[in-house]
Amino acid sequence: MKANWTYCIALGLILLLCLAFSNKFTTPLYLETPKGWPKPYYDFKKNPLTEEGFQLGRHLFYDPIISRDSTISCQSCHLQQTGFTHVDHQVSHGIQGKIGTRNALALINLAWNKDFMWDGGVNNLEVQPINPITNPLEMDEKLENVVAKLQRSTKYRALFAKAFGDEKITSQRILKALAQFTVMLTSSNAKYDKVMRKEEVFASNEQHGYELFKTNCATCHTEPLFSNTKFEKNGLAVDETLNDLGRIKITHKPEDSLRFKVPTLRNIQFTFPYMHDGRFKTLTEVIKHYNSLGHDKNLPKELAKPMRLSDNDRVDLVAFLLTLTDKEFLFNPRFNFPKE
Repeated sequence: MKANWTYCIALGLILLLCLAFSNKFTTPLYLETPKGWPKPYYDFKKNPLTEEGFQLGRHLFYDPIISRDSTISCQSCHLQQTGFTHVDHQVSHGIQGKIGTRNALALINLAWNKDFMWDGGVNNLEVQPINPITNPLEMDEKLENVVAKLQRSTKYRALFAKAFGDEKITSQRILKALAQFTVMLTSSNAKYDKVMRKEEVFASNEQHGYELFKTNCATCHTEPLFSNTKFEKNGLAVDETLNDLGRIKITHKPEDSLRFKVPTLRNIQFTFPYMHDGRFKTLTEVIKHYNSLGHDKNLPKELAKPMRLSDNDRVDLVAFLLTLTDKEFLFNPRFNFPKE
């Protein structure tokens, strides 16, 4: 019996030493929730953030090694200076010049999202990268091939060792690291935020635009995230070349036909083109579209009532939307291409 107790005590000490050793070489990170914001949906207990995990995810995000021919990285469709989305084409481009079917969504404040993709086809940030990695029109790669390529890399074996305590590379660790990087992409310091914190004030046209926004747009683009994170109809006719019917593809419910995720409007100045198929190049085009709606029983009640905006109203509404630009986020060096 005495020998058993001695063995248990020794085992306990070893475990404590292991825990102490593992914690010694990782630096905890915490996502700060801005004052007045809701609680994030992301469960940090299942993927505790560390500086080492964040940096590994950052390297993976910018590395085309995760695509089949090593030409397309996450950054190819999600550029930091444009709110982590693309700007030079309507829908995503993949390897070998292949053309996707949807506009890339901006990667902003993902910790507050419970569904991802325009149709909500993914409900967990940690598995979201599987879609673009395996999509034949985007990266067209298999996760087991990504693991094999990373295992042959001295650089990545070292980065995984720093993040997870050993050089073992698995698809689960890859996805957790990518989530650690993307969940930290928080934008909360635009002029709008400074006005809300009473550090600045809106100009008169911005203030008028804000009042118009609260009357006509805020039901779907709810503050402070500027999205209600739901799926709504946008009143657009179906593009017959894409034939994209939205969320019904996932739920198979008739009522979800032509419903798409409500995107955030934060940094909207730089996230053009707009809408799920990228058909509008300017904010004025978007506002004119919504201003043209109304008196249609197929539209949600928020869009069924005509906005009746004048030309000056549209200009002021755009002026307010420009206050959602957060240059600190767009040019934050922690989020850009990692230097070796």
